[in-house]
Amino acid sequence: MTTLLKNPLRGSERRDPADQRADRSRRRFARRQWLRRWLVWRYVIGSVLLVVLAVSGVWLVFFSSTLTVKHVDVQGESLLSQEQVLSAAKVPAGAHLVDLDLGAIRTRVAGLAAVKRVDVSRDWPDGVLIKLTERRAVAAVEIGGRYRAMDSDGVLFRTYPRPPAGMPRVVASATISNDALAEAGRVIASLPSSLAARVDHVGVRGIDQVTLSMRSGATVLWGSDAQSALKAEVLAKLLAHPAHTYDVSVPGQPVTGAR
Repeated sequence: MTTLLKNPLRGSERRDPADQRADRSRRRFARRQWLRRWLVWRYVIGSVLLVVLAVSGVWLVFFSSTLTVKHVDVQGESLLSQEQVLSAAKVPAGAHLVDLDLGAIRTRVAGLAAVKRVDVSRDWPDGVLIKLTERRAVAAVEIGGRYRAMDSDGVLFRTYPRPPAGMPRVVASATISNDALAEAGRVIASLPSSLAARVDHVGVRGIDQVTLSMRSGATVLWGSDAQSALKAEVLAKLLAHPAHTYDVSVPGQPVTGAR
């Protein structure tokens, strides 16, 4: 019987260690080369993407119709109608949002007498938002037989056919200054509701010359709007004693005039 002897070197032959080290070096070199090329291409690809994004952004914002004005929303209006606000705002339809002069729009809307404060902002992607704070009437001012609404800043902002029930009236001459009206407005705004209900009208002849005409027929010399809270407190106590006049212009030294 013939026995075949396997060659112990075939199939399990070991390579020379020097060759193995050379192979490992070649593989490491190839990996380094690949990494270098990848780093270069990564920066190239990133730069190209940034350029594409920048160009797309410029086109979208300045040239595309996507970010243009398609609607204008108004919030906070009550005395004014939306049509009045939009007519004053004059927001150009189809204009690019980024090109809008928000300050100019704000100035135009603020020119409406009934507007106390206004904020205008871009409502991305295709709108404009106008937020209003309207003036609140604290008195009806009688000037030349006509009644105008006045806020606490003394601004006249609407016309009444007749003074609203329960609203204090201010009687003034046609030449009265805005500062004097503003002072009268601050006096009225400082009155507690219980005291305001007893006032028929407020007279103002000039700065520091405010008077209250009470429903009882008495006259209150108020003076300026300084210390109005203290004056109101003093007057409330004095009214318990009927008199023809009450002088609280110096609240620390009130004076009453007998009927």
